[in-house]
Parts: sequence; structure tokens; C-alpha cells
Amino acid sequence: MASTGLFISFEGIDGAGKSSHIEALAEAFRAQGRAVVSTREPGGTPLAEKLRAMLLHDSMDALTEALLVFAGRRDHLRNVIEPALARGEVVLCDRFTDATFAYQGGGRGFDWNALSLLERLAQTGLALQPDLMREPDLTLWFDLAPAVAAERLAGARAPDRFEALDVAFFERVAQGYARRAAEAPNRFARLDAAQERERVWRQLQDVLARRGWLPAVGVTA
Repeated sequence: MASTGLFISFEGIDGAGKSSHIEALAEAFRAQGRAVVSTREPGGTPLAEKLRAMLLHDSMDALTEALLVFAGRRDHLRNVIEPALARGEVVLCDRFTDATFAYQGGGRGFDWNALSLLERLAQTGLALQPDLMREPDLTLWFDLAPAVAAERLAGARAPDRFEALDVAFFERVAQGYARRAAEAPNRFARLDAAQERERVWRQLQDVLARRGWLPAVGVTA
């Protein structure tokens, strides 16, 4: 397999089950001899983790949320994601910019065009190509009905200030994800996250196999 870097993001509303598949995919890539960096957003660096704590627990408006998220993302890209890609590693990121459009744009109703401007400002000028806006090579979207996600989360842990919001908020978040997927169909791969875990894993595996990044058989969760 070529030693070019590969950037894959995992997206979906809280409770969609995406996080449980990240380590399985990391192990599948390691079995192919690839170095893997597993990271997350908000967060991923000491600075971005501080911003994450503020975002999840302090009251603020949608613009402030977006500014904090993109500030952390810029630091995350500069110090973790871009160096790993330059080394030819695989970066698996639990949420990236699509989450900002889904949560702040869809859920909060913040201006989509303003988010697009922040996206370009934060994600451009980081790689060897100074005009490149960094995006994932593939986004795995774990699509699940918000009511089902809420059932999965019930009693699982103390909710943060986003998880504590009502189902109507997450309906808007899901619509935000659908809009982003429609805008970038070649980058997005929708997974039916309502199925049992093994079937979701097989969907994920098939997506990677079609792109030639993993074998079509012989990979197990």
C-alpha cells in the first residue's frame, strides 16, 4: 500500500455508535503495516482539549461555539493531523468539520455561509500546498434516527450540555449532516447505524474495500 497519508473522519449524532468502530478500523490498518493516529474533535491537542471542556460545559451562543471549535481545529490540524499525514500515516478522527455544520449550523441554526468562511480560514494554508483547504479523504457518516440514539444514550452517562438537548435539536443536527453529505457526495459514505454492530462494521469494511484501502475479505472487528 502506498505510504501517502490518509485522513478519515467519523460523523454522526450522539449515540450513533461511531466511536466503537474507530479502534477496530485502526487495528485493520495496522494489520496492513500502516501507522495510525486516532484522535477526536473537539479536542486532539492540549489547547483544543481545554476548548472542548469549555464548549461542552459552559453556556455560550452559536457563534462563540463555532469560533471555539475552529480555533481548536486549527491547532489540531497544525500539531497533529498535518504532521501525521506528512509522515504517510492514517489519521482517524472522531468528528471533524461536518460536525460543526451539523451541530452549530443545523442544530443551532447558525449561518451556513459564515461557517463556510470559518472553515476556509481555519483549514487553509496548513499543508505543503498553501492554497489547499484540508478536508478528510473519506467521511463515514453513521446515520441513525435521533429517537433511537436517545434510547441508546439514556442512562449511559451524565450528559454534557449538547447530549442533554431534546430530540428536536438532534433532528436538526441530522438534517445538517444530510445537507453536508449532499454537498460532498464523493467524500461521504452513509452507514445505516440502526443495524447491529457487526453489520455496521461490514458496511464500513465494504466502503474501505471499494476504495482499495483495505482488503475486501479477512478483516474482522
